[in-house]
Order: sequence, then structure tokens, then C-alpha cells
Amino acid sequence: MHREENEFETLVPAASKVKRSFYKVPCSNDYKLEKFEACKPKTCGRVVMDDLIDEDDALHLLSVAKKGLALGGSSGGASILDLHSGALSKDNAFINIYNVIKSEDIDLLSLQDFSIYRKVKNQIHYAIARQFNIPQDKLYLTKPTFFSRMNMKEPSTIHDEYWHAHVDKETYGSFHYTSLLYLSTYEQDFTGGRFIFIDKNSNKTVEPRLGRVSFFTSGSENLHRVERLKDGVRYAITVSFTCDPSQAIQDPSYK
Repeated sequence: MHREENEFETLVPAASKVKRSFYKVPCSNDYKLEKFEACKPKTCGRVVMDDLIDEDDALHLLSVAKKGLALGGSSGGASILDLHSGALSKDNAFINIYNVIKSEDIDLLSLQDFSIYRKVKNQIHYAIARQFNIPQDKLYLTKPTFFSRMNMKEPSTIHDEYWHAHVDKETYGSFHYTSLLYLSTYEQDFTGGRFIFIDKNSNKTVEPRLGRVSFFTSGSENLHRVERLKDGVRYAITVSFTCDPSQAIQDPSYK
């Protein structure tokens, strides 16, 4: 049985800056029938790093999220911006941000925006490969990789209900390793919104902090959810990786 949802054990608080914190968990059976021997998880767990990403780069990416999402935004409380596909939440559907930029002749995204995005992605890619002892050339960026914004709007569609427990490998299929870069800070920019790993004996939380990277193996050993927001606005980037080269995506580029 899982602990009651109001019982939390804080894995890493927002007030503490950690160089690297690793919490090992037993791997599930999700990977056993897969190939990709050089890449698939042999050790599973959760990692939090606060000194991987420069604060200036995190702040720059926050500005990218804000200016991109200003062109759209969900009718409910959860909006996304995907620089790879161009998908941008708009009311109860999605539009393509690149089509909007072109049709309205807006000078919105710069070469620097994409350069910093790639730099940060590469830093996370390296950290995951090093932590789990994977050759970097066997680990691929995959979709969806996106900015997210959560606010206090009431949900309009099921996509706004971000607080449900799920397993990334089941939800997205291609995922082997999931990472998040937080672009806002718990109890400064918002309350609620903690990241919760749901274990049999405890619910372990990671409190978001600007520039904090959290990554973990994507199987059912890491069932999780995001706590429903209580106040404020929460920004983050989800950066996803796969062992399957057929599911790889390219870096976004200036269009």
C-alpha cells in the first residue's frame, strides 16, 4: 500500500543547494525484454543537481518560456511550449509557434535562445550518461521535450490535470531517462507544485528550485506526480532521453 497522499518525505528541499544527491531504487522489470544493452538502465534511481546549470542560463530559458507562452496559453492551468515541434498550448488545443511568428512577422526567438537551449540539453545529456554509465552516443534526445507553465486556472481539459500519478515509460513509450530543469522556486514563486515520487513506504518529494536539475530512470520504479499548485506560477523544462535511435529527435534550430 502507498502512504496517504498528505504524508511526504522531502528528498531535496528548495532551501538547500546540493552538488549531487542520488537516491537508488530497485529497477522494475520494464526494461528486461528490450534490446539497447549499452544504454538501458542497469541501476535505477533519482538524481538532483543544483550546480550543473548556470543560473544565468536558467534565467535566460525562463525568459524564453515566458515570451513563447505569451503567444498562447491553455484555458486551463497547464500550458506547454515545444521548440522541437513548435507545439504551443492555445485555449483548449495547440497551435504552431513558428507559424504564428511567421504570419505575424514577430521577432521573438533568437539564435542565442537556441544556443543556450542546446547547451543546457547537452549538459543534462552528459550528466545522465555519466551517472548511469551509458555511452553518450547511445543515448538520444526524444519527444516530447518541452517547457511547461502551471498556474492557478481551473482545468479545462484532461491535459490540464497534471497532478495524476503516472509512469513516463508507460505514458510516452520511448522514454528511458527523464529530466527536469526547474525555472522557478518552491515557496518563492509558487506553493504546491512539488514533484512527488510515490513509493510503497513513503511519498518522496523534490522541491523545485531555479536552475535545479532532477533526473531519473523512466520505468515504473519511479511512479510520480506533480502536487497540485496552491498559489503562483511554476515553470520547468522536461528533457527526455531514449535508448532507441528510431525515436531520436534533433535539436531545435532558428527558423
